[in-house]
Amino acid sequence: MTEKIAVLGAGSWGSILAGVLVENGHQVHLWSNMQEQADEINQKHTNEHYIPGHKYPEALYATTDLLEAVKDASVVLYVVPTKVIRLVSKQLVEVLAQLDSKPLLVHASKGLELGTHKRISEVILEEVPAKYHSGMVVLSGPSHAEEVARKDITLITAASEDLAAARKVQRLFMNDYLRIYTNDDVIGVEMGASFKNVIAIGAGALHGLGYGDDAKAALMTRGLAEISRLGVAFGAKPLTFIGLSGVGDLIVTCTSVHSRNWRCGDQLGQGKPLSQVIEDMGMVIEGINTCKAAYELAQEKNIEMPIVEAIYNVLYKDANVSQEIACLMHREGKAEGN
Repeated sequence: MTEKIAVLGAGSWGSILAGVLVENGHQVHLWSNMQEQADEINQKHTNEHYIPGHKYPEALYATTDLLEAVKDASVVLYVVPTKVIRLVSKQLVEVLAQLDSKPLLVHASKGLELGTHKRISEVILEEVPAKYHSGMVVLSGPSHAEEVARKDITLITAASEDLAAARKVQRLFMNDYLRIYTNDDVIGVEMGASFKNVIAIGAGALHGLGYGDDAKAALMTRGLAEISRLGVAFGAKPLTFIGLSGVGDLIVTCTSVHSRNWRCGDQLGQGKPLSQVIEDMGMVIEGINTCKAAYELAQEKNIEMPIVEAIYNVLYKDANVSQEIACLMHREGKAEGN
């Protein structure tokens, strides 16, 4: 059955997910805050700044008018940077109040709100009252927009406390190359999605310094242990972290040049200052803010996270990457379960 879906955010992932939904037979309005970008998508069916060379379905319609995007939509999908989730939610409430509608809310963003350390679904639900929505679903997992664009096989998770809502999102997105699994552990899925970006910065730094596969495997494995400890302390289920939004997302983000977080770490490992890395990237590097949140949450819960702390020192205390690695290697010996 065809549904109208509003996708908020026309970056790489938002525009590609919008294209998937169009190809799956749905009517999609893609909301952008830049008229030039909306015009490019509508007239040329491209989004060159984010996905160079990719052609979008001609039926995909982009607009800078949020009311137009959301009107008659049964689903509203957020794919905007974490730092603007609250602002966009406030704008959405004003529109939903005018329309008197209750769409299903879905988000495919990754990160924690700076300052409050709240998960994205928490921020959205704080701003959008229950009378203006019919549920909340988190869409997450090991996925690069560039690979979904060329129809590589990709598996991700739709997580919600309401499994009927998760199954609806599953039906909307499933096709020959994109497979969706459902999950009821919203906390675990969001935390796995957020914290893996921090470990990916570390993985990139190892590559930039010339370390091999052994070091990368060690970092990912022990990084996952840290992510799991912190997530479980906030109510996540341990098994979620060995699923798609845990180890799956960690693997793809820590091993691919498509990952902005990995590329950030790679350049730091090569000796570039963080300010230059951020300027050169030209897109949001979610792991930088998330590292600060993870570090502060670990301090709050008194949870040992030495890898996260080392990356925090590099990002926020101008520490030397090689020296932080040396400190990690000379920590007191421990049992692997610790």
